[in-house]
Amino acid sequence: MGPGPPLRRPGLAVLSWFTAAAALNRAPIPDPKGALVNDQTSPVPLSRRRFLLGVGALGAGGLAMAACGGSDRPSSTPAPGATPGSKAVPAKLRFGVGPLLPTPTDTKAAWDPFFGWVAAQLGSTAEVTAVDSWGGISVALGSEQLDVAWMGPFGYVLANARSGAEAIATAKYDGKPIYHAIVVGKPDLAVNTWPDDAKGRSISFAEVSSTSGWLVPTFWFRQRGIDPKTYFRYSEGAAHAANELAVASGQVDFATDFDRNRNAMVESGRLAPDANKVVWTSDPLPNDAIGVRKGLDPALAARIRDLLVSLTPDVAATILPRHYDGFVAATNGSYKPIRDAAVALDALKS
Repeated sequence: MGPGPPLRRPGLAVLSWFTAAAALNRAPIPDPKGALVNDQTSPVPLSRRRFLLGVGALGAGGLAMAACGGSDRPSSTPAPGATPGSKAVPAKLRFGVGPLLPTPTDTKAAWDPFFGWVAAQLGSTAEVTAVDSWGGISVALGSEQLDVAWMGPFGYVLANARSGAEAIATAKYDGKPIYHAIVVGKPDLAVNTWPDDAKGRSISFAEVSSTSGWLVPTFWFRQRGIDPKTYFRYSEGAAHAANELAVASGQVDFATDFDRNRNAMVESGRLAPDANKVVWTSDPLPNDAIGVRKGLDPALAARIRDLLVSLTPDVAATILPRHYDGFVAATNGSYKPIRDAAVALDALKS
């Protein structure tokens, strides 16, 4: 492939958002352990054009997802403790979650208790949908198929840019609202200087709507005047778990991922700790976003945010997948570093 679009520099101060996060978390950051994402046995190339066409097809033809209930717009009914003057809470709230586990069915089963708890606190019921791509979330919110969604950082930025979705909270994982993008390599490769010692070798990037698997490493390279598509023998479009396994099996020399996923695969026994090695780690990134669709009653959005921020680790342990233990309040500005990277790469165009 030829060089990508020229890098635009919006005066980015990468990770300025994290000054506040670091102040709240002075202790050394432990090795995060995270949930797995979609699993494949090998990287599957997927160009940015094909991805965008696929997302368009999702919007026109419906999401590939695991859902409960019909697709009708929900009716409304007053909820206990409703704010005077606010709209009634819908009798059914429609929640969505991105590809955090190997299949949409697995993801839906893992997140059902959490979304059910949120709905119950509001006097409503939950319809939960798990989509099979990060970009699919932005399509679903934009077409008002969802009211609330759990999204990756870049997925949220896409949803905000394309449909006006707004972030209300950031997930905490092992007590931290941050995580890291990584590149893993074959354990026997000598990599003393990154990326100099890897030039010309094969690398697999994740799908182009992935924060850690595509956006952040691409931006990092472009800041240094490097086009990864020509610097390496490049492919893109793989799932995160597939990238880990591709390096471990020797199919590629290097691959992108995020620290939570690699640690989770090791924790679950799906990846031996020495099957590959981490050769690059990004600066801290804002964790997953909880976002609401444009037009959702602001009073209801505020109630959902307050519920999430008040969630204690003890309660979180009963309704959320392992290691997720709470939330911090968020706004659109919380994801500015991700948005700046996307703007610089011209990655927000539909």
